Amino acid sequence: MAVFTVVNETDLAHWMRHYDLGDVVDFRGIPSGIENSNFFLTTTRGAYVLTIFEKLTAEQLPFYLELMRHLAHHGVPVPDPMPRHDGALFGMLHGKPAAIVTKLPGQAELAPAAEHCAEVGQMLARMHLAGREFKPYLPNLRSLPWWQETVPQVLPFLSDSQRELATSELAHQSAFFASADYAALPGGPCHCDLFRDNVLFAPAAPGTNHTVRLGGFFDFYFAGCDKWLFDVAVTVNDWCVDLASGRLDDARANAMLRAYQTVRPFTPEERRHWADMLRAGAYRFWVSRLYDFYLPRAAEMLKPHDPTHFERILRDRLAGVAPLTASSPCN
Repeated sequence: MAVFTVVNETDLAHWMRHYDLGDVVDFRGIPSGIENSNFFLTTTRGAYVLTIFEKLTAEQLPFYLELMRHLAHHGVPVPDPMPRHDGALFGMLHGKPAAIVTKLPGQAELAPAAEHCAEVGQMLARMHLAGREFKPYLPNLRSLPWWQETVPQVLPFLSDSQRELATSELAHQSAFFASADYAALPGGPCHCDLFRDNVLFAPAAPGTNHTVRLGGFFDFYFAGCDKWLFDVAVTVNDWCVDLASGRLDDARANAMLRAYQTVRPFTPEERRHWADMLRAGAYRFWVSRLYDFYLPRAAEMLKPHDPTHFERILRDRLAGVAPLTASSPCN
């Protein structure tokens, strides 16, 4: 069970004094956490999630919680952090920052169809536009500077072909990031990690034509300010691929990209550099998984993800992806 910090009844009773959320009805650990300790919390006022942040510090946390609160208050279905009596969105529990957020409805869909991808694409565009008014700034901490720092550390563990791929792609991305076209790409707050297990779907409302209904996006703790196209590429690289080969599934990718563009059409620069950004999205997760696999932190408690999955995706994107167009999104 991935609950790293235990919370007993006494701890919880003391913690809840800081909130006006009613009486506790049920409290239990969530076994699927990877970075944090998470608990389902049901009170007489509603359903919530209590999170104890095992790695994020009290100085880092405000950006993420304030972004979630901003998005929730602008009609984007994300967990809404609950303020304490003093107005703060988090406090310290067992010496670690902790917060209570609203619980989203639904379950993750780990085998998505085109209709799931369309729902995600449309809401992702709405989230990007809603974030334009968000003033705090934090860069994506797993972007180019982190790649440049991390790749030399993992190179000794790689085969010759992997080292060539890692170094050549870093050079390509460094040049791309320095280009005028990259500077012209629109951006703002991004989720940066919108994988299938970070989205929930609820049953469709009766009497509608929809077969699925988006419950919401969660786990914003890798979020940061980046190019919106990077966020789209990261999402497509997870939701719209054949997991065995890493190849794009055209039906799902087209559904997601068309739905996104009904809310925010892509710019000419975005359409030209779709392949570059798909490569950037794949590279980011290949590098991070290589790092976690070969250089795990001393206190790491869970088995790291297999890095070869994103190596396959990156090699597939290098084989060729046509630029985006308004009428034919991915081919």
